[in-house]
Amino acid sequence: METIIKKINIDGFSREDLKEAALFIREGKLVAFPTETVYGLGGNAYDSTASARIYAAKGRPSDNPLIVHISEFSEIGPLVKNVPDVARALSDRFWPGPLTMILEKSDRIPKETTGGLDTVAIRMPSHPIANMLIREAGVPIAAPSANASGRPSTTKAEHVIEDLSGRIDMIIDGGSSDIGLESTIVDLTVSPALILRPGYITLEMLREVIPDIEYDKAVLKRIKDDTIVAKAPGMKYRHYAPKGELTIYEGDISRVSEAIRTSAEEKLRAGHTVGILTSDELLGSYSELRSIYQEEHTGCDVCPDTGSTEPDADKKGMLYIKDIGSRENESEIAAGLFDALRYFDEVKAEYIYAESFTEGGIGQAIMNRLMKAAGYHIITV
Repeated sequence: METIIKKINIDGFSREDLKEAALFIREGKLVAFPTETVYGLGGNAYDSTASARIYAAKGRPSDNPLIVHISEFSEIGPLVKNVPDVARALSDRFWPGPLTMILEKSDRIPKETTGGLDTVAIRMPSHPIANMLIREAGVPIAAPSANASGRPSTTKAEHVIEDLSGRIDMIIDGGSSDIGLESTIVDLTVSPALILRPGYITLEMLREVIPDIEYDKAVLKRIKDDTIVAKAPGMKYRHYAPKGELTIYEGDISRVSEAIRTSAEEKLRAGHTVGILTSDELLGSYSELRSIYQEEHTGCDVCPDTGSTEPDADKKGMLYIKDIGSRENESEIAAGLFDALRYFDEVKAEYIYAESFTEGGIGQAIMNRLMKAAGYHIITV
């Protein structure tokens, strides 16, 4: 299959720019498109064949439900059995935006879209390209993240091209996603309501609307649990994983950097390619390692000898460090996380070491993604 790559400028586009993509959606074809969270892989949510094609293109387990995207609140009616008052209250506060609500599905939504469940996950994206695409298609769009299943989610069109080109009909290149983490998912079919996936809309923000809302126990688990029923994307399976072995270190920040230096140097001395995922605050801790294993082995972000960002496949013992921002700015950390994990794949890092982040606010979402990416391999120091 030849995948059409269509570049659209977010600052200036029209309905005409999305006419072909909208037609593809109505015809049951697949279109990847940008949202404010990550890129989505979209198909007609009413079309069971389109949903099956999404699972096949991603290599996604069929019991992992898809999120149905709408462009305005009135479109929710045909998708669900009823619209509770709490859903209206949440939509008034957070839609359009990075919040997904789980409700009892109507018969119009096939179980191929919901992973076999009697519930449906719904959100209204705020990204102008995503929102207009849904409106122009005239149908709700089922869209998980536009990545190969298990890999880090895609925040740039080039990531989508790498994973899905040749498997889907079109990729809309609308620039980088702003938030960088998937939406918060809230289950409104239970009482009290539960957060099934943390995201940019935090527990504290949600409690302003639903005072007794809590995290589902599965969210707070620190071990892999295949017995979990996947009521929402990302609950059951390993997600977001780079190809290298990722380990998270948590504890006193000075001890964390020391432990990462020790582990990294051990692997570097053995001739392995190592990645370190760090913040502004700890970047200086690795200056000695950088002086030995970056300058001498040209393992930097841009190699000084060639100007290339591509690693030399024949060289080993190289260090690659990715700084994703200040610990004081969780939004910056979140926005850079998946891009950093994909960077380590590009440089063929065999071992990756990451510091942990505070589990509160957006930090809860950051750690949720990191722990899944690491297969819950966490070391406390």
